[in-house]
Amino acid sequence: MADQFTVLETNILKTKGVTEEDLTALLAAGVASKADFQTVGDAATLRSLLPAMSEQTADAVMLWAIGVTAPNNREPSPQTQAPPVLIESADVVYCIHCKAKQPKDYSSGDLCISCGRQAEPILACFWCAQSGPGKFCRACGAEFVPTGELDLAILLRREGLPKEEVPKRLRTMTPLEKDDLWGRVRRARG
Repeated sequence: MADQFTVLETNILKTKGVTEEDLTALLAAGVASKADFQTVGDAATLRSLLPAMSEQTADAVMLWAIGVTAPNNREPSPQTQAPPVLIESADVVYCIHCKAKQPKDYSSGDLCISCGRQAEPILACFWCAQSGPGKFCRACGAEFVPTGELDLAILLRREGLPKEEVPKRLRTMTPLEKDDLWGRVRRARG
């Protein structure tokens, strides 16, 4: 590796607030490329090498170089804290109970490898009577309701409530209103 920053690295460092004096001090300390910041480790160590450098500049440089801003003993500033980036395949399944990632050979209805419960329960649709995993019916697009409230949702559907409104209505109902609905369900079974 060269014993000096590239022109691009130098320009990026300058945009982060590094001065010519800081660049000279970095080279004297043995930091001569972006990869060398990995050895430095964190902003506090960088500041110990360059006492004249401000905290904000050290945070910005370390965030650019290795994605780390502050040491564990203080919080990073909101301007320099990078949000985590997580890229996953579309077929990744997480357990709804313990949030554990399921293996690639997972099939709907399998038990979670971590907690042993059904990772993605199979629910019945109140609108079209199909069943499946997830939060929405794959046949008609209706949002699934909890299994214990399926009869209530079917009653609301029969009364003419639109498909999108049934789950919302059930979530906003008080226990007293749900008891009243259960009475109507029992009378209808009659």
